[in-house]
Amino acid sequence: MSNPYAGIIDKYRSHLEIPKDLPAITLLEGNTPLIPIPALASFLGEGFELYVKFEGLNPTGSFKDRGMTVAISEALSRGARITVCASTGNTAASAAAYSARAGIRSIVIIPAGKVAAGKLAGAIAYGADVIQIDGSFDQALDLVVKLSEKHPIALVNSLNPFRIEGQKTAAFEICDVLGSAPDWLVLPVGNAGNITAYWKGFKQYHIERRSGLPQILGVQASGSAPLVLGYPVDNPETIATAIRIGRPARGEEALLAASESLGSIISVTDGEILSAQKMLASAGVWVEPASAASLAGLKKQVDEKKIDLGGKKVVLVCTGHGLKDPDIIIEGFGKAKVLAPDLNSLEGYILNG
Repeated sequence: MSNPYAGIIDKYRSHLEIPKDLPAITLLEGNTPLIPIPALASFLGEGFELYVKFEGLNPTGSFKDRGMTVAISEALSRGARITVCASTGNTAASAAAYSARAGIRSIVIIPAGKVAAGKLAGAIAYGADVIQIDGSFDQALDLVVKLSEKHPIALVNSLNPFRIEGQKTAAFEICDVLGSAPDWLVLPVGNAGNITAYWKGFKQYHIERRSGLPQILGVQASGSAPLVLGYPVDNPETIATAIRIGRPARGEEALLAASESLGSIISVTDGEILSAQKMLASAGVWVEPASAASLAGLKKQVDEKKIDLGGKKVVLVCTGHGLKDPDIIIEGFGKAKVLAPDLNSLEGYILNG
């Protein structure tokens, strides 16, 4: 039996392309739940199984921890004393946390005014040096790549191949729980590292255990959909901050994953994303807007009769917790009801409301 208290490096070490005996810098990431969502399955159709892989329950609240444990472990093993990343938020918090765990300095470059408060707070809390630039994520990524090429500073964005090694373990976990790959995997696509990693993981599991392969549906926000449009987006805009990226670093690999899996990459509007976020919350799963893109994309394909779900197993990847980006919920809530502090007022409101 595997150690339930192991992080992903020790759990899947023999399946990872990492240096032999790599010491693990871990916060016991991974082992996130695969949650059945029968109520939403009934809403979308009949005769299929729907699950959410809730990556928001990783230590820093997003899937980034899977890749970061491997990237930081490898960087430390070769003597790195500084890490750097560009981020729309989740990478920043994860890089900061794992760098702190390793006892090394973390530099985070973010686009000014474009990072959700919950994510920025995480990076600061974990002790990162946070630098804002008056520009986009894509410009920030270009800067950190050049910085890491010029100085002995470890780049821990998803361009780092060790990030992909860690993130592919989510595919292993899904197969371990279901006994095989699902028929469809649906996930948000921003910088495209995650879709690349999932496909790599499923292909490896298929070779090792003959588990089958899923079709993959990648989902971008319509205001930030370079892979759907077929060209870069210079000024991406969407409420889904985690996927507000106009030039995906692993875009070609994402398109290949969709093609090889006989799937596709589509876009959804911000309105469809927010509606899907509410639907997931109604089933007890609160995710940040970018995560809800997966359900929004699946619903759109079903509504347009482009996917037949009959008899299928479908997994929605929800990449980040709702606490990562609470402002969108608070802004739409309005003022809370204020009552007098007595039982009659409370009864009147509850029983007659």
